[in-house]
Amino acid sequence: MKRLYQDHPIVGIGVVIVDQGKIVLIKRSNDPAKGKWAVPGGIVELGESTENAVIREAKEETCLTVENPRLLDVVTQVVYDDESKLKYHHIIIDYLVDVKSGDIQAASDAAELHWVPFNQVETYDLTDSFRRFFKNNKEKIEKVSSYPNRTFLQ
Repeated sequence: MKRLYQDHPIVGIGVVIVDQGKIVLIKRSNDPAKGKWAVPGGIVELGESTENAVIREAKEETCLTVENPRLLDVVTQVVYDDESKLKYHHIIIDYLVDVKSGDIQAASDAAELHWVPFNQVETYDLTDSFRRFFKNNKEKIEKVSSYPNRTFLQ
């Protein structure tokens, strides 16, 4: 799949994993935004539902089995190069998930993985799309993270 100078938008997903005031962030090991931090995620494969993409990407990037994806937000990112040509157009659908099982660790496209306290997220070198997402959804995510009787990592 052509990722830069594409002919149509690419649909991706973000996997939002939270627990007790912290969120999982990964440091991207590939472009676009190599070296920047965001939630785990990736491109929806042909014939795949966004919910199944969430489950697959969580496993690929964090080694966790997740369940119960719930839509949080949709972020559109359109980037032009220095010559005003469309470089890429991504539509990112972010889902909150529950952790079912697994030992969390960076894998696949994740160079690093951290549990980051909400009040420290914006100190990281974030992708533009995740920075926008977090700014718009921080209160909602903080509230959900504190719900009792949730299925999160122990």
